[in-house]
Amino acid sequence: MCRNIRTLHNFEPPATQEEVRGAAIQYVRKISGATKPSKANEEAFERAVDAVATASSQLLGELVTTAPPKDREVEAAKARDRAAKRYAA
Repeated sequence: MCRNIRTLHNFEPPATQEEVRGAAIQYVRKISGATKPSKANEEAFERAVDAVATASSQLLGELVTTAPPKDREVEAAKARDRAAKRYAA
């Protein structure tokens, strides 16, 4: 999976539409192999991003959990620690 796509479920506050769309863009870029689509493919690319964002929003709205919501700052700090250990060598 693309490292730029982050988990969006079970955060307080919930994921924003901008975060969902950003993840959708990353997903479509990954599977299409194009960072920026050509003019000929631009419309199809945008439709795919919209479809993935819509499906992702629906999924996030329907998921249920008994786990307490995660804190964005705590999760970001954990990710920074993992990255520091991974790239320290």
